[in-house]
Amino acid sequence: MWMAVHVASPRIWSRGLQKAWSTWGCRLCSQSSSNTQPSHHPRTQAEKAKRRQAREKAILSSVGYTYQNAYTTLPFPQSYSPEYVEFGWYQWWEKQGFFSPEQHSKQPHAVDKYFSLCIPPPNVTGTLHLGHALTVAIEDALARWRRMQGYKVLWLPGCDHAGIATQSVVERKLMREQGKCRQDYSREEFLKQVWRWKNQKGDEIYYQLRKLGASLDWSRACFTMDPGFSIAVTEAFIRLCDSGLIYRSEGLVNWSCALESAISDIEVDSKELSGRTLLSVPGYEQKVEFGIMVTFAYPLEGQREVAVSTTRPETMLGDVAIAVHPDDPRYKDLHGKHCRHPFTERLLPIVTDSMVDMAFGTGILFICGVKRFDARERVITALMERKLFRGKKKHPMSLPICSRSGDVIEPLLKKQWFVRCQEMSRKAAVEEGDLQIIPHFYTKMWKSWLSNSSDWCISRQLWWGHQIPAYRVTLENSKDTEEEQWVWGRSAAEARQRAAVKFGVNPDAITLTQDPDVLDTWFSSGLFPFAMLGWPQQTEDLKQFYPNSILETGSDLIFFWVARMVMLGRELTGQLPFKQVLFHSLVRDKYGRKMSKSLGNVIDPLDVISGVSLERLQEKVREGNLDPRESIVAMEAQKKDFPKGIPECGTDALRFALCSYKAQGEDISLSVSHVLSCRHFCNKMWQTVRFTLATLHDASFGCQHCADRSFMDRWICSRLHSTVQQCERGFESYELHTVTSALHSFWLHSLCDVYLESIKPVLKGEGCCSEEQRARERQVAASVLYHSVSISLALLSPFMPFLTEELWQRLLPYTDSDGTSRSLCVQPYPKTSQLVRNKPALTDEVVRVARLLRAQCQLTKERPDCERTSSFYFPFYSNDVSIYRLLMTLSLSVNLQNGINADKQRALLSQRREKLASKLKQALACTQKPNYTEKVPDKVRKDTENKVGTEENGQMHFTKNCTYHISHKMK
Repeated sequence: MWMAVHVASPRIWSRGLQKAWSTWGCRLCSQSSSNTQPSHHPRTQAEKAKRRQAREKAILSSVGYTYQNAYTTLPFPQSYSPEYVEFGWYQWWEKQGFFSPEQHSKQPHAVDKYFSLCIPPPNVTGTLHLGHALTVAIEDALARWRRMQGYKVLWLPGCDHAGIATQSVVERKLMREQGKCRQDYSREEFLKQVWRWKNQKGDEIYYQLRKLGASLDWSRACFTMDPGFSIAVTEAFIRLCDSGLIYRSEGLVNWSCALESAISDIEVDSKELSGRTLLSVPGYEQKVEFGIMVTFAYPLEGQREVAVSTTRPETMLGDVAIAVHPDDPRYKDLHGKHCRHPFTERLLPIVTDSMVDMAFGTGILFICGVKRFDARERVITALMERKLFRGKKKHPMSLPICSRSGDVIEPLLKKQWFVRCQEMSRKAAVEEGDLQIIPHFYTKMWKSWLSNSSDWCISRQLWWGHQIPAYRVTLENSKDTEEEQWVWGRSAAEARQRAAVKFGVNPDAITLTQDPDVLDTWFSSGLFPFAMLGWPQQTEDLKQFYPNSILETGSDLIFFWVARMVMLGRELTGQLPFKQVLFHSLVRDKYGRKMSKSLGNVIDPLDVISGVSLERLQEKVREGNLDPRESIVAMEAQKKDFPKGIPECGTDALRFALCSYKAQGEDISLSVSHVLSCRHFCNKMWQTVRFTLATLHDASFGCQHCADRSFMDRWICSRLHSTVQQCERGFESYELHTVTSALHSFWLHSLCDVYLESIKPVLKGEGCCSEEQRARERQVAASVLYHSVSISLALLSPFMPFLTEELWQRLLPYTDSDGTSRSLCVQPYPKTSQLVRNKPALTDEVVRVARLLRAQCQLTKERPDCERTSSFYFPFYSNDVSIYRLLMTLSLSVNLQNGINADKQRALLSQRREKLASKLKQALACTQKPNYTEKVPDKVRKDTENKVGTEENGQMHFTKNCTYHISHKMK
């Protein structure tokens, strides 16, 4: 459980902390930036925990020192350490209230706009996985960006009680520890056990969210079983019942025998079977046979018989009728007749039903009740003894499996509570523009589902959850004991009064029995956007932050959660619950496989953040509930993918890596190696700021902006302006990968590779000008460097909150600010309107062409011998800095002769021309197929024509410009 830490600011220095620094800081300073691999003798988890606790104790002993003294007396570690950087910031942010919307009024750059969203409430049962981490990374980046823009931001945390999942976990725990099942307790006793487990384990997920740096307002945290939320659930049920949108009826539900409850569609997985397959089923020692079709006979009166085929022969014990299609010519003469049950001797009517598939089996369907697999073999044996068995054959099928228990789902007719979705979905099928769905291609699917939605079963036969506020009515002296009579109410007293009015009797003559079932978890979570703000009460939060600005979630929840929130929100509040819906893709492993415990590819984000050994990864598999054979497969996969475990990457690197993928499209195949590369980028940032601080420490350098800037100073300011512009566009369109790409490119290539290298001679005082002129150049370079770094840190802050805060605080003593806004997370987000734009377009174009030629000619970075002449010879072997320096001269000539192998270049160019010709041929072949114009949609034909045109132009341009020039001018 996360413990609140009462500190004035992180790592504030005291005598105790100075002692801690002597241990931890020196260790960090002695590490090299490349030292990211685990040592040959890794410490055990217990040793690591002990050392971490000692470090935390030393750091947290520093209470009472002022914020301004935090970074002025501290040596800057030589290498970047995520553990060091990410330790104390979150506690300080939370203590200072930076994540609360009430902070808005204190910001000088505040604007009169709000931004609100709720986190998709994760199940209280478990821990976050990388899919949750992607949600957090995206939502936190948006929340932090809007907060820095001056919006009044509310990002609400919460957890879902997860009825089936939580009850299953607690039941397994009680059986393992005490050998007792749920039925061995009273309902009240069992619920006490669940609450005890929830209080012990449920807060772990909040700890993970804090470790991920999520800037949530924890003072408003919401749990779907909180008293206030329960009031909202009851109110919603009553209002929908009163309006006729909830009704009780007999309907077909997905029944899990292992859970003894109906379950929702989202909790049913379809397992495709190509033929005979033996599967393990909960509650059965032997595997059960599936994927076969059994045929047996029903004797008719006289000498005839009818053959019936089924994949479930055991259910014939409950047969009550035989159905055939009314148009099936094989059975026209059987309509209205009877056949005799082989075992019970009952006469079963033969009825007609157009729903019968004439092509399935024998075209005869029996109607039954439901039994289970323990009767299957006995039924087949008995049919053989009566000589009514007609054989079995391979039968491909789709088997419905309960995702919670692994049980085979049974379709069951049962009296339950249902929501009429047709009316609500018609209201929710809003006109274009009312609800913006991003990406837009989900809109058609969204509207199609809403126009074809079926009624929704909301009853669950569980004990953990919101007990349905409906009561069965029994009247004194009533002779009708078969028909059910129901009322509902916010309390038993209200329900009694309603019953008295409905049936015209004295309230004392009524006996009420509350429905023991609970509501589907999706029903309560569907109320989340407004119930979390205090609905049905008209609270200030509800007035300020509803509708939510946006909902961001995985695309797999578009119907099961998002559509239901829209329907319930529109019906109960008269408004859409949010203005925009942003769907992100699913996270898969590096091979593109869905993450599954049985595959061993489910990764805990904390393992990526802090690092984990292979032994610990495999220990987690053994601690789970996998089948022993699945455990072996999972552990073998871990050995292959993580032979040395997972190295420590840090929160910032993980978040940056997740946001660097295009989330609005194909699924994300995440590899740990990509996260590790982002960790190296973090170290690059660390080293850049170390260099900047060394520059700024010289007393002769100031940070005031100077108009007397060199070509390179103006160039880096131009690149910075362009980067800020890309960030603005990317955030506004929710294309976060374009933002991260722009920032990564600017920091590595523009700032480090080019600008830093170009100003090093200036900072060293090299040059033939006067000392005064060199001092002025150094001052300008230092000012521009500080400006570029500080703006870049602010741009990166929504993605890398810990590292950027650490580095920004290091630079804080050199700012012109009075220090009133003491955290980067509440600084204004940079705007292009506040930056000077200098765009040397010719320079950028020359450099682009130079890089292209260098790559095409496969030239090295080795410097050739060059003679200084009236015109500068351009060494393509050199780095980008040389290019930029040479561009400052009046003339430039390119010498490509030295080091070029003409024969090799001609061969490479010929290969490229052949590839272009092959692509063009393939594109043209598509357009020459028979009936191409009639069969192919307009959009596809247009795309193909564009592709052909592009290939033709590319081939012509390549032949004319590249081949001709290289072939002739190299001679």
